[in-house]
Amino acid sequence: MTRPSEKVALITGGSSGIGRATAVAFAKTGARVVVAARRRAEGEETVRLVEAAGSTGLFVPADVRLAAELRALVAACVEAYGGLDYAFNNAGIEGTGYVKTADYDEETFRQVIDVNLTGVFLSMKYEIPALLARGGGAIVNMSSVAGLMGGAVGAAYHASKHGVVGLTKTAALDYAKAGIRVNAVCPAVITTDMAKRLFYQDPGIAKEIVAAHPIGRIGTVDEVADAVVWLCSDQASFITGETLRIDGGMLAGL
Repeated sequence: MTRPSEKVALITGGSSGIGRATAVAFAKTGARVVVAARRRAEGEETVRLVEAAGSTGLFVPADVRLAAELRALVAACVEAYGGLDYAFNNAGIEGTGYVKTADYDEETFRQVIDVNLTGVFLSMKYEIPALLARGGGAIVNMSSVAGLMGGAVGAAYHASKHGVVGLTKTAALDYAKAGIRVNAVCPAVITTDMAKRLFYQDPGIAKEIVAAHPIGRIGTVDEVADAVVWLCSDQASFITGETLRIDGGMLAGL
């Protein structure tokens, strides 16, 4: 892996799961890491893990639904470390799974779109000027296999993750010549608290979920984190507008 020495990475939703694992993965490359999340104690624990991995980190409380907080987040990043090179827009919520579209609660739908889709848009809106000031950089947005197919996870989740794919492609085209690469990762089921809530309350559903991955297991947070760091590295310098499936073969075919 190319070491992004003295590079600066910003991660939303960095208090647990994939966000935390990615913060640590960036730290291991030598990058300084800014962790954003709503949960202070968990976010500060991620910073401690970043420091244990040999780098420096900063926790900034931020709600991705609020433009003012994202503006302040990027400003804090630039003030602390002099700029921004990489961003992983990871914050997300699941909403309500296994509910048919006509039965889906309207307010829950709005909340999921606000966090999962509008939050990615607002994050990029304030990250991109900082990347441009640095002469370029890389953004990775969190989508999902749910952004590439329909399913039972819920209308809002599928809609939001499809939206992230389209937003990623548009931003990639907008800034390709300016030296900013924008990609998305599309994981299948990964060992996170969200997955446990959605899929592991019912042993029958849990068995079906594992069987849906041809590789024979669900993924780990470190496998997604490594893919994010790679997409930001020089090794992926000719990749932009991509939706990278990290799915154990789930979407390869029936």
